[in-house]
Amino acid sequence: MKFAAIGIDHRHIFGMAANMVAQGAEFAGWWTDGAPETLEGFAKRFPDVPRVAEADSLLNDPEIALIVISCIPRDRADWAVRAMRAGKDVMVDKPGCTTLDQLAAIRDCVAQTGRIWSIDFSERFEVPSVTRAVELVREGAIGRVVQTVGLGPHRLNAPTRPDWFFDRDAYGGILTDIASHQIDQFLWFTGADDAEITMAHVDNVAHPAHPGLQDFGEIALRAPEGYGYIRVDWFTPDALPNWGDGRLTILGTEGYIELRKYVDVGGREGTDHLILVNGSVCENIDARAAGLPYFARLMADIRDRTETAMPQTHAFKVMELALKAQAMAEARR
Repeated sequence: MKFAAIGIDHRHIFGMAANMVAQGAEFAGWWTDGAPETLEGFAKRFPDVPRVAEADSLLNDPEIALIVISCIPRDRADWAVRAMRAGKDVMVDKPGCTTLDQLAAIRDCVAQTGRIWSIDFSERFEVPSVTRAVELVREGAIGRVVQTVGLGPHRLNAPTRPDWFFDRDAYGGILTDIASHQIDQFLWFTGADDAEITMAHVDNVAHPAHPGLQDFGEIALRAPEGYGYIRVDWFTPDALPNWGDGRLTILGTEGYIELRKYVDVGGREGTDHLILVNGSVCENIDARAAGLPYFARLMADIRDRTETAMPQTHAFKVMELALKAQAMAEARR
């Protein structure tokens, strides 16, 4: 299967492309506007993949089945619609869109074309410990899920950020952007198809020099299947050895799971630390070998026209909730 990339403005494109290649897909070409900060590293990572002068040459290539998109967030919906109308399936970086009008246009396009619009929520799909947590929850290791608590701290690195990073309309707001990860995980682990947003808040707490930045956000969710709390921020301190101490706690009726996805400040080396506690087990599990099934499943879905990687309705609902939470939070500021 051949795929191509349109837009490499966000570094998530590295993982999106590399994971498709790892599954045997052929990276046929890429296009991006101008010279984003990622350009040099991307060209070094994929030196044999040609950069094309016009995106249409990729959209019009009948051998390319999938377009992966990681351009500036406000532009992702338009490129996704163009790709789907050209007969391509789409994997887009989060957020998949930045307005409800964009989401409506994507829904209409999927309905009209029958193409796949999938969002690579990297904090689930590129984290082996989440793969293992899904397996444990499905096996009943913690009983019925009651609540998820998702924490998404990030390092700001303001001097290295492009101008669009500080433009609210360009990135969509902190809840639309980062918190879409945690909404995805809440819905997935509780099994909920929808949720009520009971609280949403955003603020610029400490960066007056960048008035368009929202450096803190939180959401509370409620559904018949369970409850959720989400906190996202740009306050990762310099001493942490990576970009953020992302965590997920899944509370069940018979136990709980905590994921320390990227680092364990308690002393264990490496990533993907899974803590499982229930009536018979209290242990730390090294989940680094659990695998990343999303990418192989997406390839199978493209071939078989199935929805094993991500149900289409799930992708729509995650972005709908993120956008509605963003609007609620900004209306209350």
